[in-house]
Formats: sequence, structure tokens, C-alpha cells
Amino acid sequence: MKAEYEQLSLEEKMDLAENTAKNFFRQGLNCAECVTQTYLMLYDTGFGGEINALATGFGGGMGHTKNTCGAVTGAVLALGMTKGRKDPFAKESMAERIQEVNECYVPFGNMIKEMKEEYGTLICSELSDPFGEWEGKTRKKNCMSIIGYCARMAVKYTEQA
Repeated sequence: MKAEYEQLSLEEKMDLAENTAKNFFRQGLNCAECVTQTYLMLYDTGFGGEINALATGFGGGMGHTKNTCGAVTGAVLALGMTKGRKDPFAKESMAERIQEVNECYVPFGNMIKEMKEEYGTLICSELSDPFGEWEGKTRKKNCMSIIGYCARMAVKYTEQA
């Protein structure tokens, strides 16, 4: 974690993540990239900017198909940078690997459940385009809000033990 960031309270970290992610959206990053780039700025993950190449295809609900929200998948990618397995073969047996991955799923699942409770859905078209105005300002404003929220959630679940 970056030294100056470590000194902040959880709420301050979440606020910073939200504002940073929203700012990236204003600069033309897609929803998933906004969350992953924010995370890269705030945490020493060992990953470089190329992680955004993985995030790019999740924007617009996976390749602009309006399926699972890119901000949600970006939050999963971000959380994976610190809570994911770096080497799934580090455990010798298949049983140990399965146990380890099942334990890893807990913060991811809890984060997704909280997001779904907040919005009622994780589907991009239902979240960002409820009025059928995909190119309008309403969608962009909605997306910016969701992006900020998802960045907050990635930080919240990173900070939890």
C-alpha cells in the first residue's frame, strides 16, 4: 500500500477511491479500467498498468454488450490483485487447492452481494440505461456513480481481514 494512503481512515480511503475512479471516467477510461487504475494508484499490488488490458474488455458490460457491469467486474479484478491467488499450484494437493480457492471466494462473494443489494442488479443495461438513453447524460451520470461505488467497495473489502 502506498505510504500516504496507509495513514487514512477507511472512510477516507473509500472517498479517495470513489473520487479518483470518477475522475478517470471523466478522462475517458471505461468503467472497468476506472476501478482497476484507481486500485493500482492506491495499492502496491505488484501489478503494473498492463492490468488495464485485462479490464478493457469488461467495459460497457463486457465488450459493450450491456451484460455484467464493467465497474463490478473491475472491482472483482481489483480485489483479486490483493485477495486472489498468485500461484494456484502452491498447494500440493487438489483438495488443498480447492479449499484455498473456496476461502478466497469469501470477500469476492460478499462484495458482489453488497453491490447487488445496493442496486438490485449487476446487469449493465439495467443499471446504467434504465430509461433507454444509452448515449445520454443520464447514463453517463449513472455510470459515474456506479463506478465510484464499485471503487469504494473494492477498497472496503481489501481493507477487511
